[in-house]
Amino acid sequence: MDGIKYAVVTDKSIRLLLKNQYTSNVESGSTRTKIKHWVELFFGVKISSSIPRKPYALEEACTVWKEVLIDQKEKSTSTDMPLDTTIHNIEITLGRGGQLARAAGAVAKLIAKEGKSATLKLPSGEVRLISKNCSATVGQVGNAGVNQKSLGRAGFKCWLGKHPIVRVVMNLVDHPHGGGEGRALIGRKKPETPWGYPAL
Repeated sequence: MDGIKYAVVTDKSIRLLLKNQYTSNVESGSTRTKIKHWVELFFGVKISSSIPRKPYALEEACTVWKEVLIDQKEKSTSTDMPLDTTIHNIEITLGRGGQLARAAGAVAKLIAKEGKSATLKLPSGEVRLISKNCSATVGQVGNAGVNQKSLGRAGFKCWLGKHPIVRVVMNLVDHPHGGGEGRALIGRKKPETPWGYPAL
């Protein structure tokens, strides 16, 4: 069906199914109004109100409509993920938010789970242990080819708001720090203002 991609089948989603709560994955960028429309069409129910909540580690961002659970973001903990899952935006400390693999095109891989820890292979090639309860987002960060883009001309950077910074050099008659050969020191014991008063 348009918008609803597939059902999410995990231990937690099966437990929810026993309570008449259905977990599905939806198109990225879907708005609440669109999801509400799809749910009404697919399940044949009339939705009067929606209650956003964060009840499970498996789906960090969920929306529940009258016992219909729709997964809006594929954000999970490594406890719930199968091995070899590609992930990004990974927490190091529980509850602190994502700190690893956040750059454009970055992706890490879950390679092992043992006890309370999970082993990740980071984009740098480093293999790192983190807590299983730390959350991460499934998939790869977008904008992967940003570093291969050719700007074409110097003015392109200016269009992006990045303007050149010119080092202003003065002569000794203009400023107490001026003059000298090359990158000279200020030539005084303490910095001074253009009018000769102590700057600090």
